Amino acid sequence: MPHTIDTAGAGPDAVTQRGWVGLESRAELRVLLGEPWPVVIDKVHDRLTDQDLDIVARSPFCLLATSDARGNCDVSPRGDGPGFTHVVDSGTIALPDRPGNRRGDSLHNILDNPHAGLLYLIPGGKEVLRVNGRARILTDAPFFDAMTLDDRRPTLALVLEIDEVYLHCPQSLRRSGVWNPASWQTG
Repeated sequence: MPHTIDTAGAGPDAVTQRGWVGLESRAELRVLLGEPWPVVIDKVHDRLTDQDLDIVARSPFCLLATSDARGNCDVSPRGDGPGFTHVVDSGTIALPDRPGNRRGDSLHNILDNPHAGLLYLIPGGKEVLRVNGRARILTDAPFFDAMTLDDRRPTLALVLEIDEVYLHCPQSLRRSGVWNPASWQTG
């Protein structure tokens, strides 16, 4: 059944009236979360490892997060056959821009703000690869030929210079049952 949202009285006063208690500081957040385990901090790196390359090669799907100059966010799905991401080198990857709805929200955002994030998934797998960096849009490069699909060379490609990459905790996949057909709601 769809949920309805009560928008009457929206704003900071409405939050207090509803009894919501907001988080006010990073210090308060750290107290609630606790300190991260050293292994969580140490797993972040700035170049693709062999394990990362394997995930990128097997992944047919990723989510691209961008925001415009004012911080308005967008997340767009990107996908093709496994290995659709072209690895330029261990610190740079490229995503071909395939024909779609022609809105170009992510591309517009990148023109305003180059910071972008990618989340790679492999259907049925537990790996979640997170890649953050600085994006730019190319209209041509020698590697465009390698991204040709069905005799269609991409017109544009998003290139991401990697700032950080790491395996993300897969617990959300397990808890959600996203790969378990019995949990899927259709209709």
